Amino acid sequence: MNKLKLSGLLYFFAGAIVPMGIITAEAFYPSGYSTFKNEISDLGATRQPNSVSFEPSSTIFNNIMLLAGIMVLVASFFQHKYFRKFLFSIPAILFGFGLVGVGIFPGNKSPYHGMAAMLTFLSGGFCAIASFKIVTLPFKYISILFGSVALLTWFIAVFASATLISFIGIGGTERWVAYLIMLWLTRFGGYLMNEKS
Repeated sequence: MNKLKLSGLLYFFAGAIVPMGIITAEAFYPSGYSTFKNEISDLGATRQPNSVSFEPSSTIFNNIMLLAGIMVLVASFFQHKYFRKFLFSIPAILFGFGLVGVGIFPGNKSPYHGMAAMLTFLSGGFCAIASFKIVTLPFKYISILFGSVALLTWFIAVFASATLISFIGIGGTERWVAYLIMLWLTRFGGYLMNEKS
């Protein structure tokens, strides 16, 4: 397997294991976890003060984020060797570091967790948009759409949170960002695996 196809495989699996890890951590979480009221990262540990974490949900969530981040970093290194598009590679590397940070710093590690989560959401959205430099139509438009909607959702949540969060909750809002990025990432990985090199 050449390095470009390997990068595609790593991107694909990173995009696949994050939502599956979230679902698995939710399944093991004690009753009371709400995809409306709870942040995704509450699966690793809730915010201070009075932070709580539940096993095995915490271990599952934190390790999946860490593993996905490492996969994205390695994949980003390999794909950059092929495409050499800094406009894409820089946000892709930042996205990988953000995921690693979320895994290393659970919700109770303030302010590091918040910084890592913000880096993940923002760089992930920009990464999807910037992939237009690499992919062809119609996936080029899909990438721009998914990245733009993810970023727009994040900006609305941060700067006009009352409306959006009251509608789908903090958990729903975060999933509109995270899941769009991960859906894009799996498709991008598939694209690279089929790229002629």
